[in-house]
Amino acid sequence: MIQSMTGYGKAVAETGSHKVIVEIQSLNSKAMDISTRIIPVYRDKELEIRSRITAALERGKVDFILYIDTTSTSGAQTINAAAFNNYLQQIESIAATTDYGIPGDIISTILRMPEVISTNQQEVTDGEWESVSEAIDNAIDAIVEYRKAEGMALEKKFREKISNISALLKSVEPYEQERVSKIKERIRTSMIETVGHSYDENRFEQEMIFYIEKLDISEEKQRLTNHLEYFIKTLEDGHGQGKKLGFIAQEMGREINTLGSKSNQAEMQNIVVRMKDELEQIKEQVLNVM
Repeated sequence: MIQSMTGYGKAVAETGSHKVIVEIQSLNSKAMDISTRIIPVYRDKELEIRSRITAALERGKVDFILYIDTTSTSGAQTINAAAFNNYLQQIESIAATTDYGIPGDIISTILRMPEVISTNQQEVTDGEWESVSEAIDNAIDAIVEYRKAEGMALEKKFREKISNISALLKSVEPYEQERVSKIKERIRTSMIETVGHSYDENRFEQEMIFYIEKLDISEEKQRLTNHLEYFIKTLEDGHGQGKKLGFIAQEMGREINTLGSKSNQAEMQNIVVRMKDELEQIKEQVLNVM
């Protein structure tokens, strides 16, 4: 089963004196790109946290946040006024030069930013870290499940689009022989208008055979069929297939483009345009596959 790189996970740890919130969200990326916001008391655990995220998620642009719920904590805390004002000034500066505006819950947002809130706790006990560590695992499990659910939706969409392209490819067949007759008649009419009826019929047939062979799309159809089948097989090979699926989609595009250049008939060109539309939707979504 494929997995999406888009996901979200959240978990809460009760440590006695306060509540620790863990949030992880991810978007698509060519490699693993992790950014973290961790309150200072747990900062020494960052490398371990990064390692666990990388092992579980493998690829994607990941934002990890670990903070204390300031509305429920009973432990003594201090607000770093300098840090608070610095964040507020930056937000006001951005709001003044853009159309974003300042959100109504700006204070609670800033209080979650790094270095704004500090507790009197200097060290994390083994029991507290065990609780927070379990919350991190739960948040990671939640985002993995989210990614799997998104992956199932993507797989369903891919199968639908591949089926549509396959059906469109079959719909080309009735026009193949018909276009040969039309092309032959069009060229014959042009010959008569240009040189009259005094032309070598045998030579004309030989030239037509050569010309029609150049427009033959049998190989392109077979290669495209193979790519469609390989795409589905790759879908079923498990997660971590995003890059391979992207390469296969590129090869499908090459064959569809060649079909378009060789079609030389309005009906076939319309079908090719519809195939391209289906493929573009695949290419857009395949970027989200891990």
